Amino acid sequence: MPEPERLLFEQLGIALSLGALVGLQRERAESVIAGLRTFPLITLFGTVAAALDVSHDAHGWIIAAGFLALVALVAAANLYQLRQPKFDFGMTTEIAVLVMYAVGAYLVMGTRVVGVAVGAIVAVLLQFKPELHGIAARLGDQDVRAIMTFVLITCIVLPVLPNTTYDVVPPLNVLNPFEIWLMVVLMVGIGLSGYLSYKFFGRNAGILLGGLLGGAVSSTATTLSYAKRTRSDHCSVRTSALVIVIASTVSFVRVLIEIFMVAPQHFVMLAPPVAITMGGGVLVAAMAWLRVQQEPAEPPAQKNPTELRFALLFAVLYAGVLMALSATMTYLGGQGLYVIAALSGLTDMDAVTLSTARMVRLGSDSGGLPVVDGWRVIIIASLANLVFKWLMAAAVGGPALWRQLARLFAVPFAVGCLVLLLWPA
Repeated sequence: MPEPERLLFEQLGIALSLGALVGLQRERAESVIAGLRTFPLITLFGTVAAALDVSHDAHGWIIAAGFLALVALVAAANLYQLRQPKFDFGMTTEIAVLVMYAVGAYLVMGTRVVGVAVGAIVAVLLQFKPELHGIAARLGDQDVRAIMTFVLITCIVLPVLPNTTYDVVPPLNVLNPFEIWLMVVLMVGIGLSGYLSYKFFGRNAGILLGGLLGGAVSSTATTLSYAKRTRSDHCSVRTSALVIVIASTVSFVRVLIEIFMVAPQHFVMLAPPVAITMGGGVLVAAMAWLRVQQEPAEPPAQKNPTELRFALLFAVLYAGVLMALSATMTYLGGQGLYVIAALSGLTDMDAVTLSTARMVRLGSDSGGLPVVDGWRVIIIASLANLVFKWLMAAAVGGPALWRQLARLFAVPFAVGCLVLLLWPA
């Protein structure tokens, strides 16, 4: 069989399968417009129209004519159904018809993978209507505002920022407005994911889920909240300590994600020391979990992570850490670098992680950090962050929580110190 014919048969087969998938779902939904037979015909119609358009060099006119004819048929079907006493005014099936026609055409005119993906997405959206409506119903005004704010900072603010560094005096020469705001988008996106996870799963969460969601949103905020709950007798010391340890361990996962997103080419060299340090927290959390009975441990209410004030504050903090690292490397060499790391990591791990990963990506030849200094900075910052949360929990939660966390934090802290001493440069 000639190659063009074989390719066309493959496209028709895929169109038939995708149409049957969507048609099956619509048949089960008792659609009166199109079902198991009609949808495969629609996708085949789109594929044939596109094939004819290509073979006759019609510049899209055949596809457009087919689309208009399909619109006319759908309109006629709806006008007929309008006369029925119980007419459903929903437009879902009608829109699906037009999209599947376009999918059939795209299998010929575009890339096959995209066409298949769009067809599958249509089927999923149609099938999970109750679940999607349920998600929408559970979102409050604050949640919708959080999503829209994330869209604002991602799709409106980010594209207009200049993606360039300026030839100025160090350390100002490392500032790139686009990359700084990209780090804001990354950090806010991770926080928003944790926030929405808390929204849908955290209300009735136990100890494990409380710690996981708390770490996904903010381990520092989780530490403060559970320390307060311990003081007010709303939560036992052992439970609070376990949740804080789990949240602190999950924060290492955030660190690994941020490293991978910013410096993927150096991830293999940066990640192992961080992962080993995280392993100490995992070990302690598992041992503490075995000693603590399942208790209600509802995560405290989380603040909206997409507030513009928070985003701007993080941008300033990230830029400050970036300039501090650059200035240290430019004027002091390696001296003082780890002091900057410890001070930066006291209250926030995201800023120092993202800035360090970017400096490593630049490379030492371009004024950046060597890989060995990169992972050392991140681990020192993480250990400083553990100490800060321990002291904060002690100040807010009292001596009992202080002693409990001292025993639990000692293991990941010791593991981190051993990694700093023994891990090969």
